[in-house]
This record gives sequence, structure tokens and C-alpha cells, in this order.
Amino acid sequence: MLDSLYDHSVPLISVEDLIKLDKKDLYILDTREKEEFNVSHIKNARNVGYFWFDMRKIYDIPENATIVLYCSVGMRSEKIGEKLIEAGYKNVFNLYGSLFEWVNQGNPVYKKNGVQTSEIHTYNESWSHWVSRGTKVY
Repeated sequence: MLDSLYDHSVPLISVEDLIKLDKKDLYILDTREKEEFNVSHIKNARNVGYFWFDMRKIYDIPENATIVLYCSVGMRSEKIGEKLIEAGYKNVFNLYGSLFEWVNQGNPVYKKNGVQTSEIHTYNESWSHWVSRGTKVY
């Protein structure tokens, strides 16, 4: 069902494969808005936003680095991924199921202060049905 949400314009990576990736030269970009990121995010992720995304936010990332993008389910991150590919980035991936799938598989998320949390921002009530674990916030 998630597949119907994607244009498949950016290669997908599974949660399992992300966990296995070499952390060297890996950049995890959270394409949700700041208020969503502050509730919880993947450890070491960088918030780049969606509505006000600007390529200057990633000026320091080499074009050959591995970049994994995520949002709530993967729609917004796919759109940002398209921009990165268009700008010349070579190893760009969209996390399949994004943060919701990450949490559903039992992986940890962290508040803006670095403390682990069970809370997950579900964007709104209608999107919250995609989340089967944690405390839903919207």
C-alpha cells in the first residue's frame, strides 16, 4: 500500500538496509518540519525541512556521499530527493515507510535534546493509522 504513495523517482532503501549501512560518509536527512523533528527523529539525523528546503542547508555534504532521506511515510522525502538528484548527488535514497516504519520496527527515536522517546509526530490524526508503536503526537 505504501508503494502507491511514491512516484518511485528516488531509489528506496529499507529500514533493515539503512541499519546495515556503513556510517562513514552517511548523511540522514529529516525532511519534516522543525516541530515534527523536535518531537522525535532518527539519531544523528539533520533536519532540512520541506516547505522551506534550501540546498544551502546541505552545502557541506559531498556529492558522492550516501544520503538517506525520510519524513513521515516517504512522500515529502521523495520530493527533496528529486532535488538532490537533480543537483548532482549520486547516492540518494528514500527510506521506505520513513520514520513511521522505523518506529514500527522497534527502532529508537530521540527528542531534540538527544533523549530517547516513545513519542512520534504523526503529522495529523488521519496519518496516525500508519503508526503501530509509540505515543502518537500531532
